Amino acid sequence: MNFDLELQELSGTFSVADVVAAMALSFILSTLIGLVYRYTHRNVSYSQSYVQTLVIVGMIVALIMLVVGSNLARAFSLVGALSVVRFRNAVKETRDVGFIFMAMAIGMACGARFYTLAAVGAVVICAVVLVMFKFNWFALNVQRQVVKVQVPAGEDYTPQIRDVLIKYTSEFELVSTETIRGGALNEVFYTVRLKKGAEPGDLVSALQERTSGQRVTVLTGYDTTDL
Repeated sequence: MNFDLELQELSGTFSVADVVAAMALSFILSTLIGLVYRYTHRNVSYSQSYVQTLVIVGMIVALIMLVVGSNLARAFSLVGALSVVRFRNAVKETRDVGFIFMAMAIGMACGARFYTLAAVGAVVICAVVLVMFKFNWFALNVQRQVVKVQVPAGEDYTPQIRDVLIKYTSEFELVSTETIRGGALNEVFYTVRLKKGAEPGDLVSALQERTSGQRVTVLTGYDTTDL
């Protein structure tokens, strides 16, 4: 019985220059995407590992595209192999998903050796992101306050609270009601938008007058755009 132990080299479908060009360009463009993400990130949820992952994803996808090439069977095999991967980390912001897809798209273009498409696409999309960040497109600057009111249990203070909120706020919405201190008190939460010229201290004093001097808390600077 004869065994054929000869190894077949399949890398001849692309040259070393192709590999170097795909890896280098995917690295450069993914790094550009990471820099744009870092520059335009606003909240405190910034993660260095996430930005590094963007660069790695772009290069890995480029490598995968080189492996797949135009072989349909190989493409399905890779899809089946990669389907076992599960990610447990939740994406904190919706824009993070967009950057992941952008890195993947750039990697795919580099791996498919569409170098001009990858470069132009990355530059154009990054420019759009920078313009949206610079001019604050689609922002909804609605500053609200959270009002927490404690009232004795067993009596309905809703009419008194509503009268004060109508006087001092342009709009308000009941968020939740819960009992505290073993049912001795009810704690009511509202989101409100103060009228122009109204001060949080005035709202607190007016509510305390209507709620038998119970504790009232106003949390200011609550931005609905962060929800």
